[in-house]
Amino acid sequence: MPIAVRSAVLNDVPAILGLERQAPSAAHWSSEQYGQLLNRGVVLVAEEIGEHVAEPNRCGFVCAKPVAGEWEIENIVVGPGSLRRGVASGLLCELLQRAKNEAASAILLEVRESNQPARRLYEKHDFREVGRRRTYYANPAEDAILYTLRFDR
Repeated sequence: MPIAVRSAVLNDVPAILGLERQAPSAAHWSSEQYGQLLNRGVVLVAEEIGEHVAEPNRCGFVCAKPVAGEWEIENIVVGPGSLRRGVASGLLCELLQRAKNEAASAILLEVRESNQPARRLYEKHDFREVGRRRTYYANPAEDAILYTLRFDR
């Protein structure tokens, strides 16, 4: 499935919330929180494109917050019908390129220990496991695995 990745706008927030609600392991935020991140962070959406698509269909998103030269991935979600089709990888590649263009020194994130598909995605893109936060997540209680990708200067 061909996708296009672009910066999100305020009109994308309802679709982002819809995608997020379909992903139990995602961070769940309010529309106001996403609106604030649109102003102070980076929010990218992926859309299906091509002849068979009458209207662009938002199928995933990623959001990150730049802080003191490092970026932290806050959330990455792909809709259930678009899993294992390269959407997350496309979003992550675009985010990495934007971070490099902004001279970020690193990208950081944490992920549920049991979320093996996400962990494989990050490792495929050269993120390295650098730590653990014990019982960071609730419902169910679970450790967070910390990953970092450092950019060469």
